[in-house]
Amino acid sequence: MDKETAAKLYDACYMQVYSYVMTLAKDQNTAQEITQETFYKAMTTSRSFRGESECLSWLCAIAKNLFIDEKRRGSRYQDEPDEDLADSGTDIEQSITDSETSFRIHMLLHTMEDPYKEVFQLRVFGELSFAQIGAIFRKTESWARVTYHRARLKLKERMDNNEI
Repeated sequence: MDKETAAKLYDACYMQVYSYVMTLAKDQNTAQEITQETFYKAMTTSRSFRGESECLSWLCAIAKNLFIDEKRRGSRYQDEPDEDLADSGTDIEQSITDSETSFRIHMLLHTMEDPYKEVFQLRVFGELSFAQIGAIFRKTESWARVTYHRARLKLKERMDNNEI
């Protein structure tokens, strides 16, 4: 892959690949590292891209494999303490409520079975389109839509039943 093509690919897909990796890793440092490794691997081993899918799908597949490899090796970073949540001008009660709701959603997502969990995370946190999600799973766009909506219904039902 020549430098100009590599730069265009990087500019066009970096944020989407990074967002996808963030949904998997849930850690900025790890996500940045894996995203960089993804582009490095894509640029140095371009012969493996057969053109059967979109470049973004190919990059996300590389990123997913790198993330799995990273998990197998174990975490390189210790969990860092959360930064102070104080924010001037915001209502602390609303912040706590939002934080608790967000935590409940993440807890419920953690217990949700695949592929519902991953599809929901890719759509909501990764901000990927249904076509992109379908391509990652090597399924149709309709499959991604149905799976996402089923995940939403399961999540809503569990929230309504106060499972966590």
